[in-house]
Amino acid sequence: QVQLVESGGGLVQTGGSLRLSCAASGSIFSIDTMGWYRQAPGKQRELVARITSSNSTNYADSVKGRFTISSDNAKNTVYLQMNSLKPEDTAVYYCHSQLLTAGLRRVYWGQGTQVTVSS
Repeated sequence: QVQLVESGGGLVQTGGSLRLSCAASGSIFSIDTMGWYRQAPGKQRELVARITSSNSTNYADSVKGRFTISSDNAKNTVYLQMNSLKPEDTAVYYCHSQLLTAGLRRVYWGQGTQVTVSS
């Protein structure tokens, strides 16, 4: 059984910063990618940032220059440093991972953590 456990969401004012963490645990052979998606009320879930096992990253255009994704491969943990936050960043943020477990390549999601940016 694999779990993704997120932490670090909360309420912050415009221009503030938050750091999200997501730790993967369980029967993991290897991790291909870890990343963050977000979903605002009434909107579709969208990719925020993703990092591969070789540390290649990609970001949504709306967060480039403000958010930074990083990982600690030894801890199977991914981080999202969010700076210069805007009200439009308000959403539930979900950790995502594609990994190899029990001989199968699977996708897992975290339970979500709320980020609210007040104006």
